[in-house]
Parts: sequence; C-alpha cells; structure tokens
Amino acid sequence: MDALLTDTVVVTQDEQRRILDRAAVAVRGDRIAAVGDAASLEAAHPDLPRLRLRGRAILPGFINSHTHTILTILRATVEDWDGNAVYGYMSPISYSMHPEERQVMAMLGVLEGVRSGCTMFVDPFRHVPDYAEAMAGTGVRLLLSENCADVNTLRIRKGDWSPDPAFGEAFLERAIAGIERFHDTHDGRLQVQIAAHATDNCTPGYLRRLADLAHRHGMVRTIHLAQSPEEIRAVRERHGCTPAEYLVRNGWAAPDVVAAHWTFCTHDDVALLARHGVHMAHCPANSSRRGPHRAPLRTIAEAGVNIAFGTDNMTEDMFHALKIGLIVHRGAEGGAGVEPQPETLFDRANRNGARAIGRLHDLGSVEPGKKADLAVVRLDTPAMRPVINLVGNLVHYGHPGIVESVMVDGRWVLHEGRVTTVDEATILLEAQKVARRVWQRMLDANPDLPPPRPLRWLDA
Repeated sequence: MDALLTDTVVVTQDEQRRILDRAAVAVRGDRIAAVGDAASLEAAHPDLPRLRLRGRAILPGFINSHTHTILTILRATVEDWDGNAVYGYMSPISYSMHPEERQVMAMLGVLEGVRSGCTMFVDPFRHVPDYAEAMAGTGVRLLLSENCADVNTLRIRKGDWSPDPAFGEAFLERAIAGIERFHDTHDGRLQVQIAAHATDNCTPGYLRRLADLAHRHGMVRTIHLAQSPEEIRAVRERHGCTPAEYLVRNGWAAPDVVAAHWTFCTHDDVALLARHGVHMAHCPANSSRRGPHRAPLRTIAEAGVNIAFGTDNMTEDMFHALKIGLIVHRGAEGGAGVEPQPETLFDRANRNGARAIGRLHDLGSVEPGKKADLAVVRLDTPAMRPVINLVGNLVHYGHPGIVESVMVDGRWVLHEGRVTTVDEATILLEAQKVARRVWQRMLDANPDLPPPRPLRWLDA
C-alpha cells in the first residue's frame, strides 16, 4: 500500500528514541519510505494518498516474543490453580484438539493481539502445520515453530520422564514439514524457527539434532528455561546440572537462542547465559498470575542480557505485559526504586524483540527502509490525557481500547477499529463452541484430570 500518514505524533524508537510531533510517515509498498516533519513530507510525496491522523500516535507494532496462541482455550482456568499447568493441562489439551479447532483458537489469539497493537507473534507450539496457514491469513507477521521434545509430555504429570524416541520423531517430522511448507512464505511474513520445548523434556542427543537442523537452515532457536521447580529437579537428577548449564553442554547457549522465562535461574546461571549471548523472552504478566515473577530480573538486566517481552499463555495483550512488567521489575529482589523507567520496558516490546530474532535491521522501529509494521493509537481519550510523557502514558495506562489501526507489511489488518482480513465475529462465536467441545473431550480422555476450577460456560 502507498500512503502518507500525516499530521500525527510518531514514536520512532530509533537510536535516539525520538518522538516527533506534527509528523508524518510515508509508506510505499511494504516499507517505510520516509519519516519526518508533516509539511516537508507532504511536499516531498505529493503523489501519496493522505490519511490525516490528528489526535493519534504511530508506534512500531509490538513484537510478542513468546506466546502460544492456541492456549487461549485455557483462559481463566489454570491461572488460579496451584499445580503444574504445563504438564497438567497445557499438554493434554493441545492433543485433544482437531486441526480446525487449533485454527480457530490460534486466530482468536491473533485477533486479541492485533487489537493490542501487535504486528508480530513468535509462537512455538505443537501441530503447527495444522494452523500455520490460518494464522498467516490474518495478515500478521509470524515466527512459528514445532515445540519439539523426545520425552513424552503427556506422561510427565505421572512422574515419567523416560525418553520416547517415537514421540520425538513425530515432532521432528512436523518441524521439517513446517520448514518445507511454510518458511519464508506469504511475502516473507511467515517464517519458521527451531524450538526445543524445555530442558527437562529434551535429551542431549535430541537437543544436538535440533541444533543441527537450525544451523542447516540458518534459523534462530527458542526454548523454555527454568520455568518450574519440577524442571530444575528433573534436570539435576538426570544430568547433574542446572537447566542453564544443560544448555551450555548441549550447544543451546548462543546468540541465536531466545530462552523463555528464566524463573528459577540462579545468579551464576544468569552470568553464564549472558556470557554466551542468550536472549531472554520475559512474560511478566502470565508469570505473575500466582504472585510476582521470581526470576532475578535486576541481575539479568545488569548482566546485559537482551530482554524481550511476550505474553505466553491465555492472553495476547502486550499492554498488560508492559504494566505488570514495570511493577514486577521495580519490585524485584526487595525493591529497586523507580527503575526501570517506562522507556526501558517499551524497548522490550519492540526493539529488543526484533534484536532477539536478528531482525532489528528491518523491524522494531519506525525508520526509513524498515518494514511498515505500525500501530496507530488514539491520544484523544481520557486514559491518554494529558500527554506529558507519551511513552509513560502507554506503559502505565495503555490498553487495547486505544488501538485504532494496525498495519503489517504496508497493509491494514485493523483499520479504524475494524479487522480487515478475517471475519472476527465468526471466529469469536466458533471459539466458544470449540472450547466447550475440546474441554469435554480432554476430560473424557483423561479421567485423572478434573477441571482445575469449575467450568461455568456462558454462551453469550
């Protein structure tokens, strides 16, 4: 699309973090052609159709650096339960879904994210070939991966961490199928990465095979790291080390790796990971639902680790992550004064996310030559007035209701409040029906799994 978005505020997120008033962004095709003073750009680009955005601000679209869109199906169930949700419910329910059901729940997650200003989703999960095409049809930018493991995650809740080679091979087959079918498709909006599920469900040989696959295809990698006491104990008992040390031993500590969570990392673990250039995908909102996230956040930041933000499970709202992230970071390790500032947190939702996947050259800021992945937010709302420190407003008080439009690759996927790529109303109705069916199917197939809390369905 060619357009001049003018008479607006532009939060550039460039090297100087400039915020430009009475500014404009020129878009040609899928790229940003120019950013600057509105009058100057209007004179320089007389051929471009103009869209005046007075009372709005243009931001770089949020990059959700770690999420599982399909797990919207667990919304408001496991958050208030004290067991291991990963192996207790997330794994069983993912295997209880049919391909078309995975598609509906994935699209639901994308829609929530788009309405929260997200333009890119980094989503490692299971059975990705079932729903990658449906997700791409929403028009967003995607980095997907089959979440590979060769320990059967359906058995772990019963205490069985024994390797299951057939289980692992099925994941590898889906991962390779995903690469062959989807990598660098949809005009480059859909990319594939390599994912190992976690340190407690991937054997050393399996991790090395996944690393070889990533290197063969020149792909970035991701893994869950130190996310539960059970993982810490399982890795210690089987391998005599911490999960961070396990990554180093098996070729998974490198600048092409994004590790999610770090919840139970020690300070020595952090130093080790920082030396190897591992990035952190921090999901402060989801990780704090049972109490403030326990990761040594100040230590991680002071070690120079690149921290990117994600939403993880049951929500795709990056404003939620920003607000709770600020509270959690400031309260980490007994209180850290007023650090970090909102600008630091905002970086983690765009620039740092792009850096983590090697895409800062074309994503993460509003600059000429970069992809036209933009969010337009309303400043003429009570929550955003007065505008004294705009980034502070966005981090402290931003919410999905202020997001008016979202552009990906120069095309509107949300325009003036309306989703343009898919039938949003149908997806919302179908998601309710799918959730009811899948929950019943899972509970029937797993009689040892009562609902974590009463299921009170409202077909509103």
